[in-house]
Amino acid sequence: MDLSDVITVYSEKTPNPESMKFVANRMILPNDSIDFRVNENLDTCPMAEELFKYDFVKGVFIMNNFVSVTKKEDYEWFDIIPQLKKFVQDYLETEKPVVVNKEQLSEAEESGVVTKIKQLLEDHVKPAVEMDGGAIDFKSFDSGIVTVTMKGSCSGCPSSTLTLKAGIENLLKRMVPEVESVEAEAA
Repeated sequence: MDLSDVITVYSEKTPNPESMKFVANRMILPNDSIDFRVNENLDTCPMAEELFKYDFVKGVFIMNNFVSVTKKEDYEWFDIIPQLKKFVQDYLETEKPVVVNKEQLSEAEESGVVTKIKQLLEDHVKPAVEMDGGAIDFKSFDSGIVTVTMKGSCSGCPSSTLTLKAGIENLLKRMVPEVESVEAEAA
């Protein structure tokens, strides 16, 4: 067996104490993300469907080379991290599909302001948010208000409001004069 075929997974804390990031040495879902806050509509994501079979799983977010799991409050990470690391490793080793029938969304023509906002989010905000086990997606820009969706460990995180207002909003207002405020929606 070639050592490059060995799949490793490690756990990493996120700013949200109820979410843990499980990072693999393989891409799991490149250039996309999928977020489930409840055990519903899992037909497009067999990996999340299997994770929700664990009693302690409250939410699942998958992106790039990691899976963020949000646990139910009455469970301790110490008890469940080994199971989750093993699950992710075994799942990737068997090469089961992560997502199925994912529709490709076509992007409509957009204004220069929206393009600039999206580029700033992509270049400056997404990498930092992903480091913490979450994701941020542009949703809309209307009357000076940028609406974004927070996913993964960022969804419900106590510090996400501070990140949103002090970090993201300040950056966008400074770089795009048309931006007056940034609001977040749960995904």
